Amino acid sequence: MDMTEMRQKIDAIDHQMVALYRQRMEVAEQIGVYKRANGLPVYDGERERALLNKLGELAGEAHENGVRAMYGMVLEQSRALQRRLGGQPSALAAEITRAVEETERLFPPKAMVACQGVEGAYSQIACERLFRAPGILYCKTFENVFSAIESGLCRYGVLPIENSLAGSVNSVYDQMIAHRFYIVRSTRIKIDHALLARPGASLADIREVYSHEQAIHQCADFLAAHKEWHVNVCGNTAAAAKLVAESGRQDAAAISSGACAALYGLNTLAEDIQNNSNNHTRFICISKRLEIYPGADRTSLMLVLPNRPGSLYRLLSHFYARGINLTKLESRPMPGHDFEFMFYFDLDVPVYAPAFSDLIAELDAELEQFTYLGSYSETV
Repeated sequence: MDMTEMRQKIDAIDHQMVALYRQRMEVAEQIGVYKRANGLPVYDGERERALLNKLGELAGEAHENGVRAMYGMVLEQSRALQRRLGGQPSALAAEITRAVEETERLFPPKAMVACQGVEGAYSQIACERLFRAPGILYCKTFENVFSAIESGLCRYGVLPIENSLAGSVNSVYDQMIAHRFYIVRSTRIKIDHALLARPGASLADIREVYSHEQAIHQCADFLAAHKEWHVNVCGNTAAAAKLVAESGRQDAAAISSGACAALYGLNTLAEDIQNNSNNHTRFICISKRLEIYPGADRTSLMLVLPNRPGSLYRLLSHFYARGINLTKLESRPMPGHDFEFMFYFDLDVPVYAPAFSDLIAELDAELEQFTYLGSYSETV
């Protein structure tokens, strides 16, 4: 056979497979009706394991893994179909619907907002991007920001979550595992770092540099050209600028925003010292209460998956089957749990889409540890 004939043969086989898939789903739907009428659970782990083992043996050693993977996805879709058969929405799906209906139509222009750092921090810039006239409570640590929200001291908190050069802010992800909150909005801030020092100091005078660990990573190339400098980590870039201003030292400098130069009376020794001019940090705005504002087209989730082969693959099949795009997938070790990981997902899907409702209902039913972090839009 030539290539055209072989492809025609493949096409014929594919048509048969699609017809058989539809037949299988029709029978699965009948089984779902029976299960619902008789109070039986949708998921039957013993039956699925036995079926996959049998099909793997039928496929033979050369094709066993491929057949198990293919049928694993078929079974996922069968369960999803059965759960949709006239059932009531999950408690989480109902909560999301209520939030969509009850949240105000406009994001509040004024609010009390907690952020980490001091005056001049990039978090402050993010607060002012998100709110027209925020009242800002500066916190020493990211944990303090979460605590301010949980205690009701502030309605909102603003936190950096990822940088285009240095990656995720791991300390924020770790706190996300420990606290309960919802993301209600996000924004991206262009980051332009400068080297700041007290008036009269020159580049040749500098011996010590202070900044946040993320800013240090973002300016690694610039710092590598000055190996004689000792680099110190601070809690915040603005705090580093304040520390240098109050130190009285001519041999100390801070990596911070240019705005901090005027704020703390410092001079700029070097501008735009980050490795790449395309340097942005994404900030999230969190709340104790679930709020879903109009236009919400991004959703964030945290999941704990069973530590067994194929767990992540089976989860991803849910997104793929519904055409939902993942814009972020991050894993973080669970504190106090050996070899257990929390997976963080950002989904690019409107909260109003049927595919979103179906996905939430399935995850809520299937996963033992599943945290919905909110649906929101990003302010530019």
